[in-house]
Amino acid sequence: MRTLHQVLLLLMVSFASPLPYPLRSQIIGGHEAKPHSRPYIAALKIGDAFGCGGFLVAPQWVMTAAHCMDDITVVLGAHDLDVPEESQQVIGVQSYHMHPEYSHDTLSNDILLLKLDFKPILNKYVQIVPLPKSRSDLPAGTLCNIAGWGLIDESKATPRLFETNVTIYNRRKCRMVYTWLDDGMICAGSHKQLLDTSQGDSGGPMVCNGVVHGIVSFGYNAPPGVYSRIAHYLPWIQKVMESNL
Repeated sequence: MRTLHQVLLLLMVSFASPLPYPLRSQIIGGHEAKPHSRPYIAALKIGDAFGCGGFLVAPQWVMTAAHCMDDITVVLGAHDLDVPEESQQVIGVQSYHMHPEYSHDTLSNDILLLKLDFKPILNKYVQIVPLPKSRSDLPAGTLCNIAGWGLIDESKATPRLFETNVTIYNRRKCRMVYTWLDDGMICAGSHKQLLDTSQGDSGGPMVCNGVVHGIVSFGYNAPPGVYSRIAHYLPWIQKVMESNL
């Protein structure tokens, strides 16, 4: 996807610090997921290639990152993108709903809702992932999981779904790395080594205790990464879905 390789503008803070790139399609130090163990995950096809991830949050709605905005086709029920699996459901997008305050420069409000052309068939391969029930922040140290397709190291690609674990960072400590961090963002990664962290598909889900709390957004080449904090956007999500029945 073209936006994943553009250099973002400088953010003027107390020192001139360049913004990081949107996260590339990469899982570092992860492992192949059990096929169809994450039935909510979506692969987003942009043109002839898979450029972002997403996840099913309602019968006709997929959530992803706003920086993934393009002409998108959604593939649900996939594990190996090189194989025409019978479990896959390929659906076009009826309408795009980007957060009105999304900033391409800072990647704030990096959230996009896709209303699908029709409701997918829910089965063991395609399921809805629960959204948070409150707007509270996750405590530091919470264990979460992310998954995506793409590179698993600097040069090795795989069409199969990979996953890895990350832990939530303390917000104050994360602001030492990302000085412009706001309430719509949450940090996660490994405190110990790069191999335990991830740069998963942009737009993919960060799931903690069975609930999706984050959207893969941006980061530097070392942890932590930054995720859009879904709990912060619950009123906007509800408003968009209710006004586009």
